[in-house]
Amino acid sequence: MSLPLLRRPRGTRAATALLTGALLLIAAQSAPAGADSPTAPAAAAPSAVQVNQLGYLPDGPKRATVVSASTTALPWQLRDAAGRTAASGTTTVRGADAASGQSAHLVDFSAYRGTGTGYTLTVDGRTSHPFDLRANLYDGLRADAMSFFYQQRSGIPIEASLAGADYARPAGHLGVAPNRGDTAVPCVSGVCDYTRDVRGGWYDAGDQGKYVVNGGLAVWQLVNSFERAKRTGHAAALGDATLRVPERGNGIPDVLDEARWELEFLMRMQIPEGKPRAGMAFHKVHDAAWTGLPTRPEQDAEPRELHAPSTAATLNLAAAAAQCARVYAPYDAAFAARCLDSARRAWAAARANPGVLAPASDSTGGGAYDDSEVGDEFYWAAAELYATTGEARYRDAVTSSPYHTASDVFAPVGFSWQDTGPLGRIVLATVPNGLPATDLARVRASVVSAADARLSTMAAQGYAVPLPADGYVWGSNGQVANNGTVLAVAYELTEQRRYRTGALETLDYLLGRNALGQSYVTGYGERASQNQHHRFWAHQYDASLPNPPAGSIAGGANSGLQDPVAQEKLPGCAPAACYIDDIGSYSTNEVAINWNAPLAWLAAFAAERG
Repeated sequence: MSLPLLRRPRGTRAATALLTGALLLIAAQSAPAGADSPTAPAAAAPSAVQVNQLGYLPDGPKRATVVSASTTALPWQLRDAAGRTAASGTTTVRGADAASGQSAHLVDFSAYRGTGTGYTLTVDGRTSHPFDLRANLYDGLRADAMSFFYQQRSGIPIEASLAGADYARPAGHLGVAPNRGDTAVPCVSGVCDYTRDVRGGWYDAGDQGKYVVNGGLAVWQLVNSFERAKRTGHAAALGDATLRVPERGNGIPDVLDEARWELEFLMRMQIPEGKPRAGMAFHKVHDAAWTGLPTRPEQDAEPRELHAPSTAATLNLAAAAAQCARVYAPYDAAFAARCLDSARRAWAAARANPGVLAPASDSTGGGAYDDSEVGDEFYWAAAELYATTGEARYRDAVTSSPYHTASDVFAPVGFSWQDTGPLGRIVLATVPNGLPATDLARVRASVVSAADARLSTMAAQGYAVPLPADGYVWGSNGQVANNGTVLAVAYELTEQRRYRTGALETLDYLLGRNALGQSYVTGYGERASQNQHHRFWAHQYDASLPNPPAGSIAGGANSGLQDPVAQEKLPGCAPAACYIDDIGSYSTNEVAINWNAPLAWLAAFAAERG
């Protein structure tokens, strides 16, 4: 099998979601009187002090960005909740920042090691939002970012005792009227002549579709977060009875309980023996037509359909299931064995069907999630199978892949469901395996080199974002967070503090130190997103429904403006300011499992102490 040449996709969900534009405008126009009105976009302030609105770790970096056209340094004061000056100094003039279109100064108060709540930073007559300085700063976000996945579960009631009364709901898509699935779902015309039980898993995003390529990446990141924590001696924080999941108390780490809900679904998407293309995975399952907003999961009356299998989906299953076989083995040997069997069958099926691609045109009722290049998925799956089994056939697939030696596997815009080559490198760099010492050293060096490149990008910007100015695409916050995880892996490999600093400053951006002074995470920060695009968490359209729960991250700034609300409200925006907290702006303000997964990963990393 010959592998195609490398490519660098942007990793958007799919511009085909534009097809929902007219539907969403209808929903917006029919919002009931008294529903929250859309939040107006924030204009670039002539002077502002942008901070991590959650706060800073006592032993971590503490930097802020000041919007100011002044060409000379400005005095700053850090004040505690009582208004007393705790530290002071002068800013560093940074100048023009391309991504934000602003002129920036930097404030660095990292030397201050005091703790407390309600601190503010004042510069040139402007004062920041309040923030905390404490060692347990990220404990709540670690739990809430993970709780997002429980609340996105399909096929199970969401319990008030775990999620809160506002978020409790009956199980969705179990074939209970008006639902028509997911217990016996037929294929779209011409794909298969049978039905499959594909219950469970996580709803992908603001819609109620379930996509194997996005699920594969997201579940891999949750399990990888636990595996990394276990390697570094911090697994207890993600252990049993640490998260709000119904399986707590069963002797298995809660993060693995949550991930298993998705893994079981992924394996249900595998074509059974005796059927054409056995071992491959159906690409996705979703409604036959787009549903409007709001639509509660248990009230979705649209028929559900399985879409044609794809090589990319099959390799996502192979990679995630191989990882499962290794990580779950100490806790549930039978489940781990089932995962390994599924992974082997998926690998063999993908080898036999290396060019079955999901078409970009398959976008009725759900995103296409098309991918024209699967060499990266072959590399990732081979790396996971080799790390788990040590078998020569998987080692040979790893070492013969052009992704194993290419110098540009880590793209500046970050990895994604469409660009998974970096995952293979991360697995091989961190999980013990039998690669020759020189090869292993090269792989590890490539991760560190990628982290160095991200640090260089951050150093050249006013807001220290690990993303180039042209990288503000659909789901940019997910790309930012993914690059933050690369920095954290480099810290594990080298123990050099600058990589931890970079990973923590990635969270600063997501939590308010950005061009809009916007915390993109619901419930975290004085000015936090709360109207993300979602069919159940849709308070802006129906006052009886809740806003998204704490710990849900918005897609983020997207210069593509690929929805009608963004096009109307954000014309001429600077790339890093192309965002609006409006439920109708699905291209800037949707939620998705593959964006919350790296947020949860980073929050768990940042919460580690000792």
